Amino acid sequence: MAALFKARKALAMAVSYGTRSLTQLAELPELHQMLRQTCRDYAEKELAPVAGQLDKNHTFPAKQVRELGAMGVMAVEVPESLGGAGMNYLAYSLAVEELSRGCASTGVIVSVNNSLYLGPVLAFGTEEQKQQWISPFTTGEKVGCFALSEPGNGSDAGAASTLARQEGDEWVLNGTKAWITNCWDASAAVVFATTDKSLKHKGISAFLVPMPHPGLSLGKKEDKLGIRASSTANLILEDCRIPLGNLLGQRGMGFKIGMQTLDSGRIGIASQALGIAQAALDCAADYAHKRTAFGAPIARLQAIQFKLADMAVALESARLLTWKAAMLRDAKKPYSKATAMAKLAASEAATFVSHQAIQVLGGMGYVTDMPAERHYRDARITEIYEGTSEIQRLVIANQVLKEYQQ
Repeated sequence: MAALFKARKALAMAVSYGTRSLTQLAELPELHQMLRQTCRDYAEKELAPVAGQLDKNHTFPAKQVRELGAMGVMAVEVPESLGGAGMNYLAYSLAVEELSRGCASTGVIVSVNNSLYLGPVLAFGTEEQKQQWISPFTTGEKVGCFALSEPGNGSDAGAASTLARQEGDEWVLNGTKAWITNCWDASAAVVFATTDKSLKHKGISAFLVPMPHPGLSLGKKEDKLGIRASSTANLILEDCRIPLGNLLGQRGMGFKIGMQTLDSGRIGIASQALGIAQAALDCAADYAHKRTAFGAPIARLQAIQFKLADMAVALESARLLTWKAAMLRDAKKPYSKATAMAKLAASEAATFVSHQAIQVLGGMGYVTDMPAERHYRDARITEIYEGTSEIQRLVIANQVLKEYQQ
């Protein structure tokens, strides 16, 4: 009887938790709905009208970033005591999606500052480091960047050739970091460098480096296919000296810090991809109602309807996966597989939906008079940065195989 009672109690708790989880996936909490609507309104009024021009001119949206900082969006998860909004990762995901719907470049700038820069400092920094390296980066006046990739390693994050050696009370960094988003506009970077080659990936450490700084220079801004309003370049370290106290976490923890940061960051990129996909679907559906052919709106054509249906299914499926990943992280449950699934599904949905949007628009989808071509260009990077689709499939497969070994 005791065993039966325990089983019933466990089942009741499971049902209760499951119902709450499903309800949250079906209908967001009121505070999250308010945040989502606020970001949507801002994106429609302040981002969408200028997104094309920002993209064309490669212009960093400094004014908008400051305004988003005032709204708390540049530091969603950071506690209020440090100047942030003190909300959770689901809130962060919603904000990035809605902002990316208006301007994907602004979306990635927000994502990098939140998850790749502030995230690791919040998780691994000392109280003193948090005061120095988090609080000034919550208002939008300053943004940070994340320097892990190198010209020769790409997806092999453990093969860092950038070196850090200790000299007296300083670290001396030498090497080149590649594809660093925000770097031309950043005031600080989380930099990964090898402190002990013999330990391979366990010999990588993470450092906080102010920008600009002696010994640190930037390569040329990359002329990119998409997200052109965000800066991307090499970060070059030549005898760059920083205090010993700028070590983030413990010596040798860099690889762990990097991988944990990317796990969370993938929720941000999935959310960016959702925003791009939603904008592309919005564009296609609106055009289908307005464009007439054969004496009627093309929205009445089954071929167009099937495209819109497939686009909507891909988008909504990816959105639910992304919300689930964010909720698992907020619940402090294992979320690596979920974030990889979300990032894979959302990025591939963005590419698919934006491609189909151009098909719906026909020739008008191929010119800059309409935003469809920009959505298509912006979508492509979401399958590459913060882990390619191929890497996501490896992460998912490894997790699935482990589950079947237990």
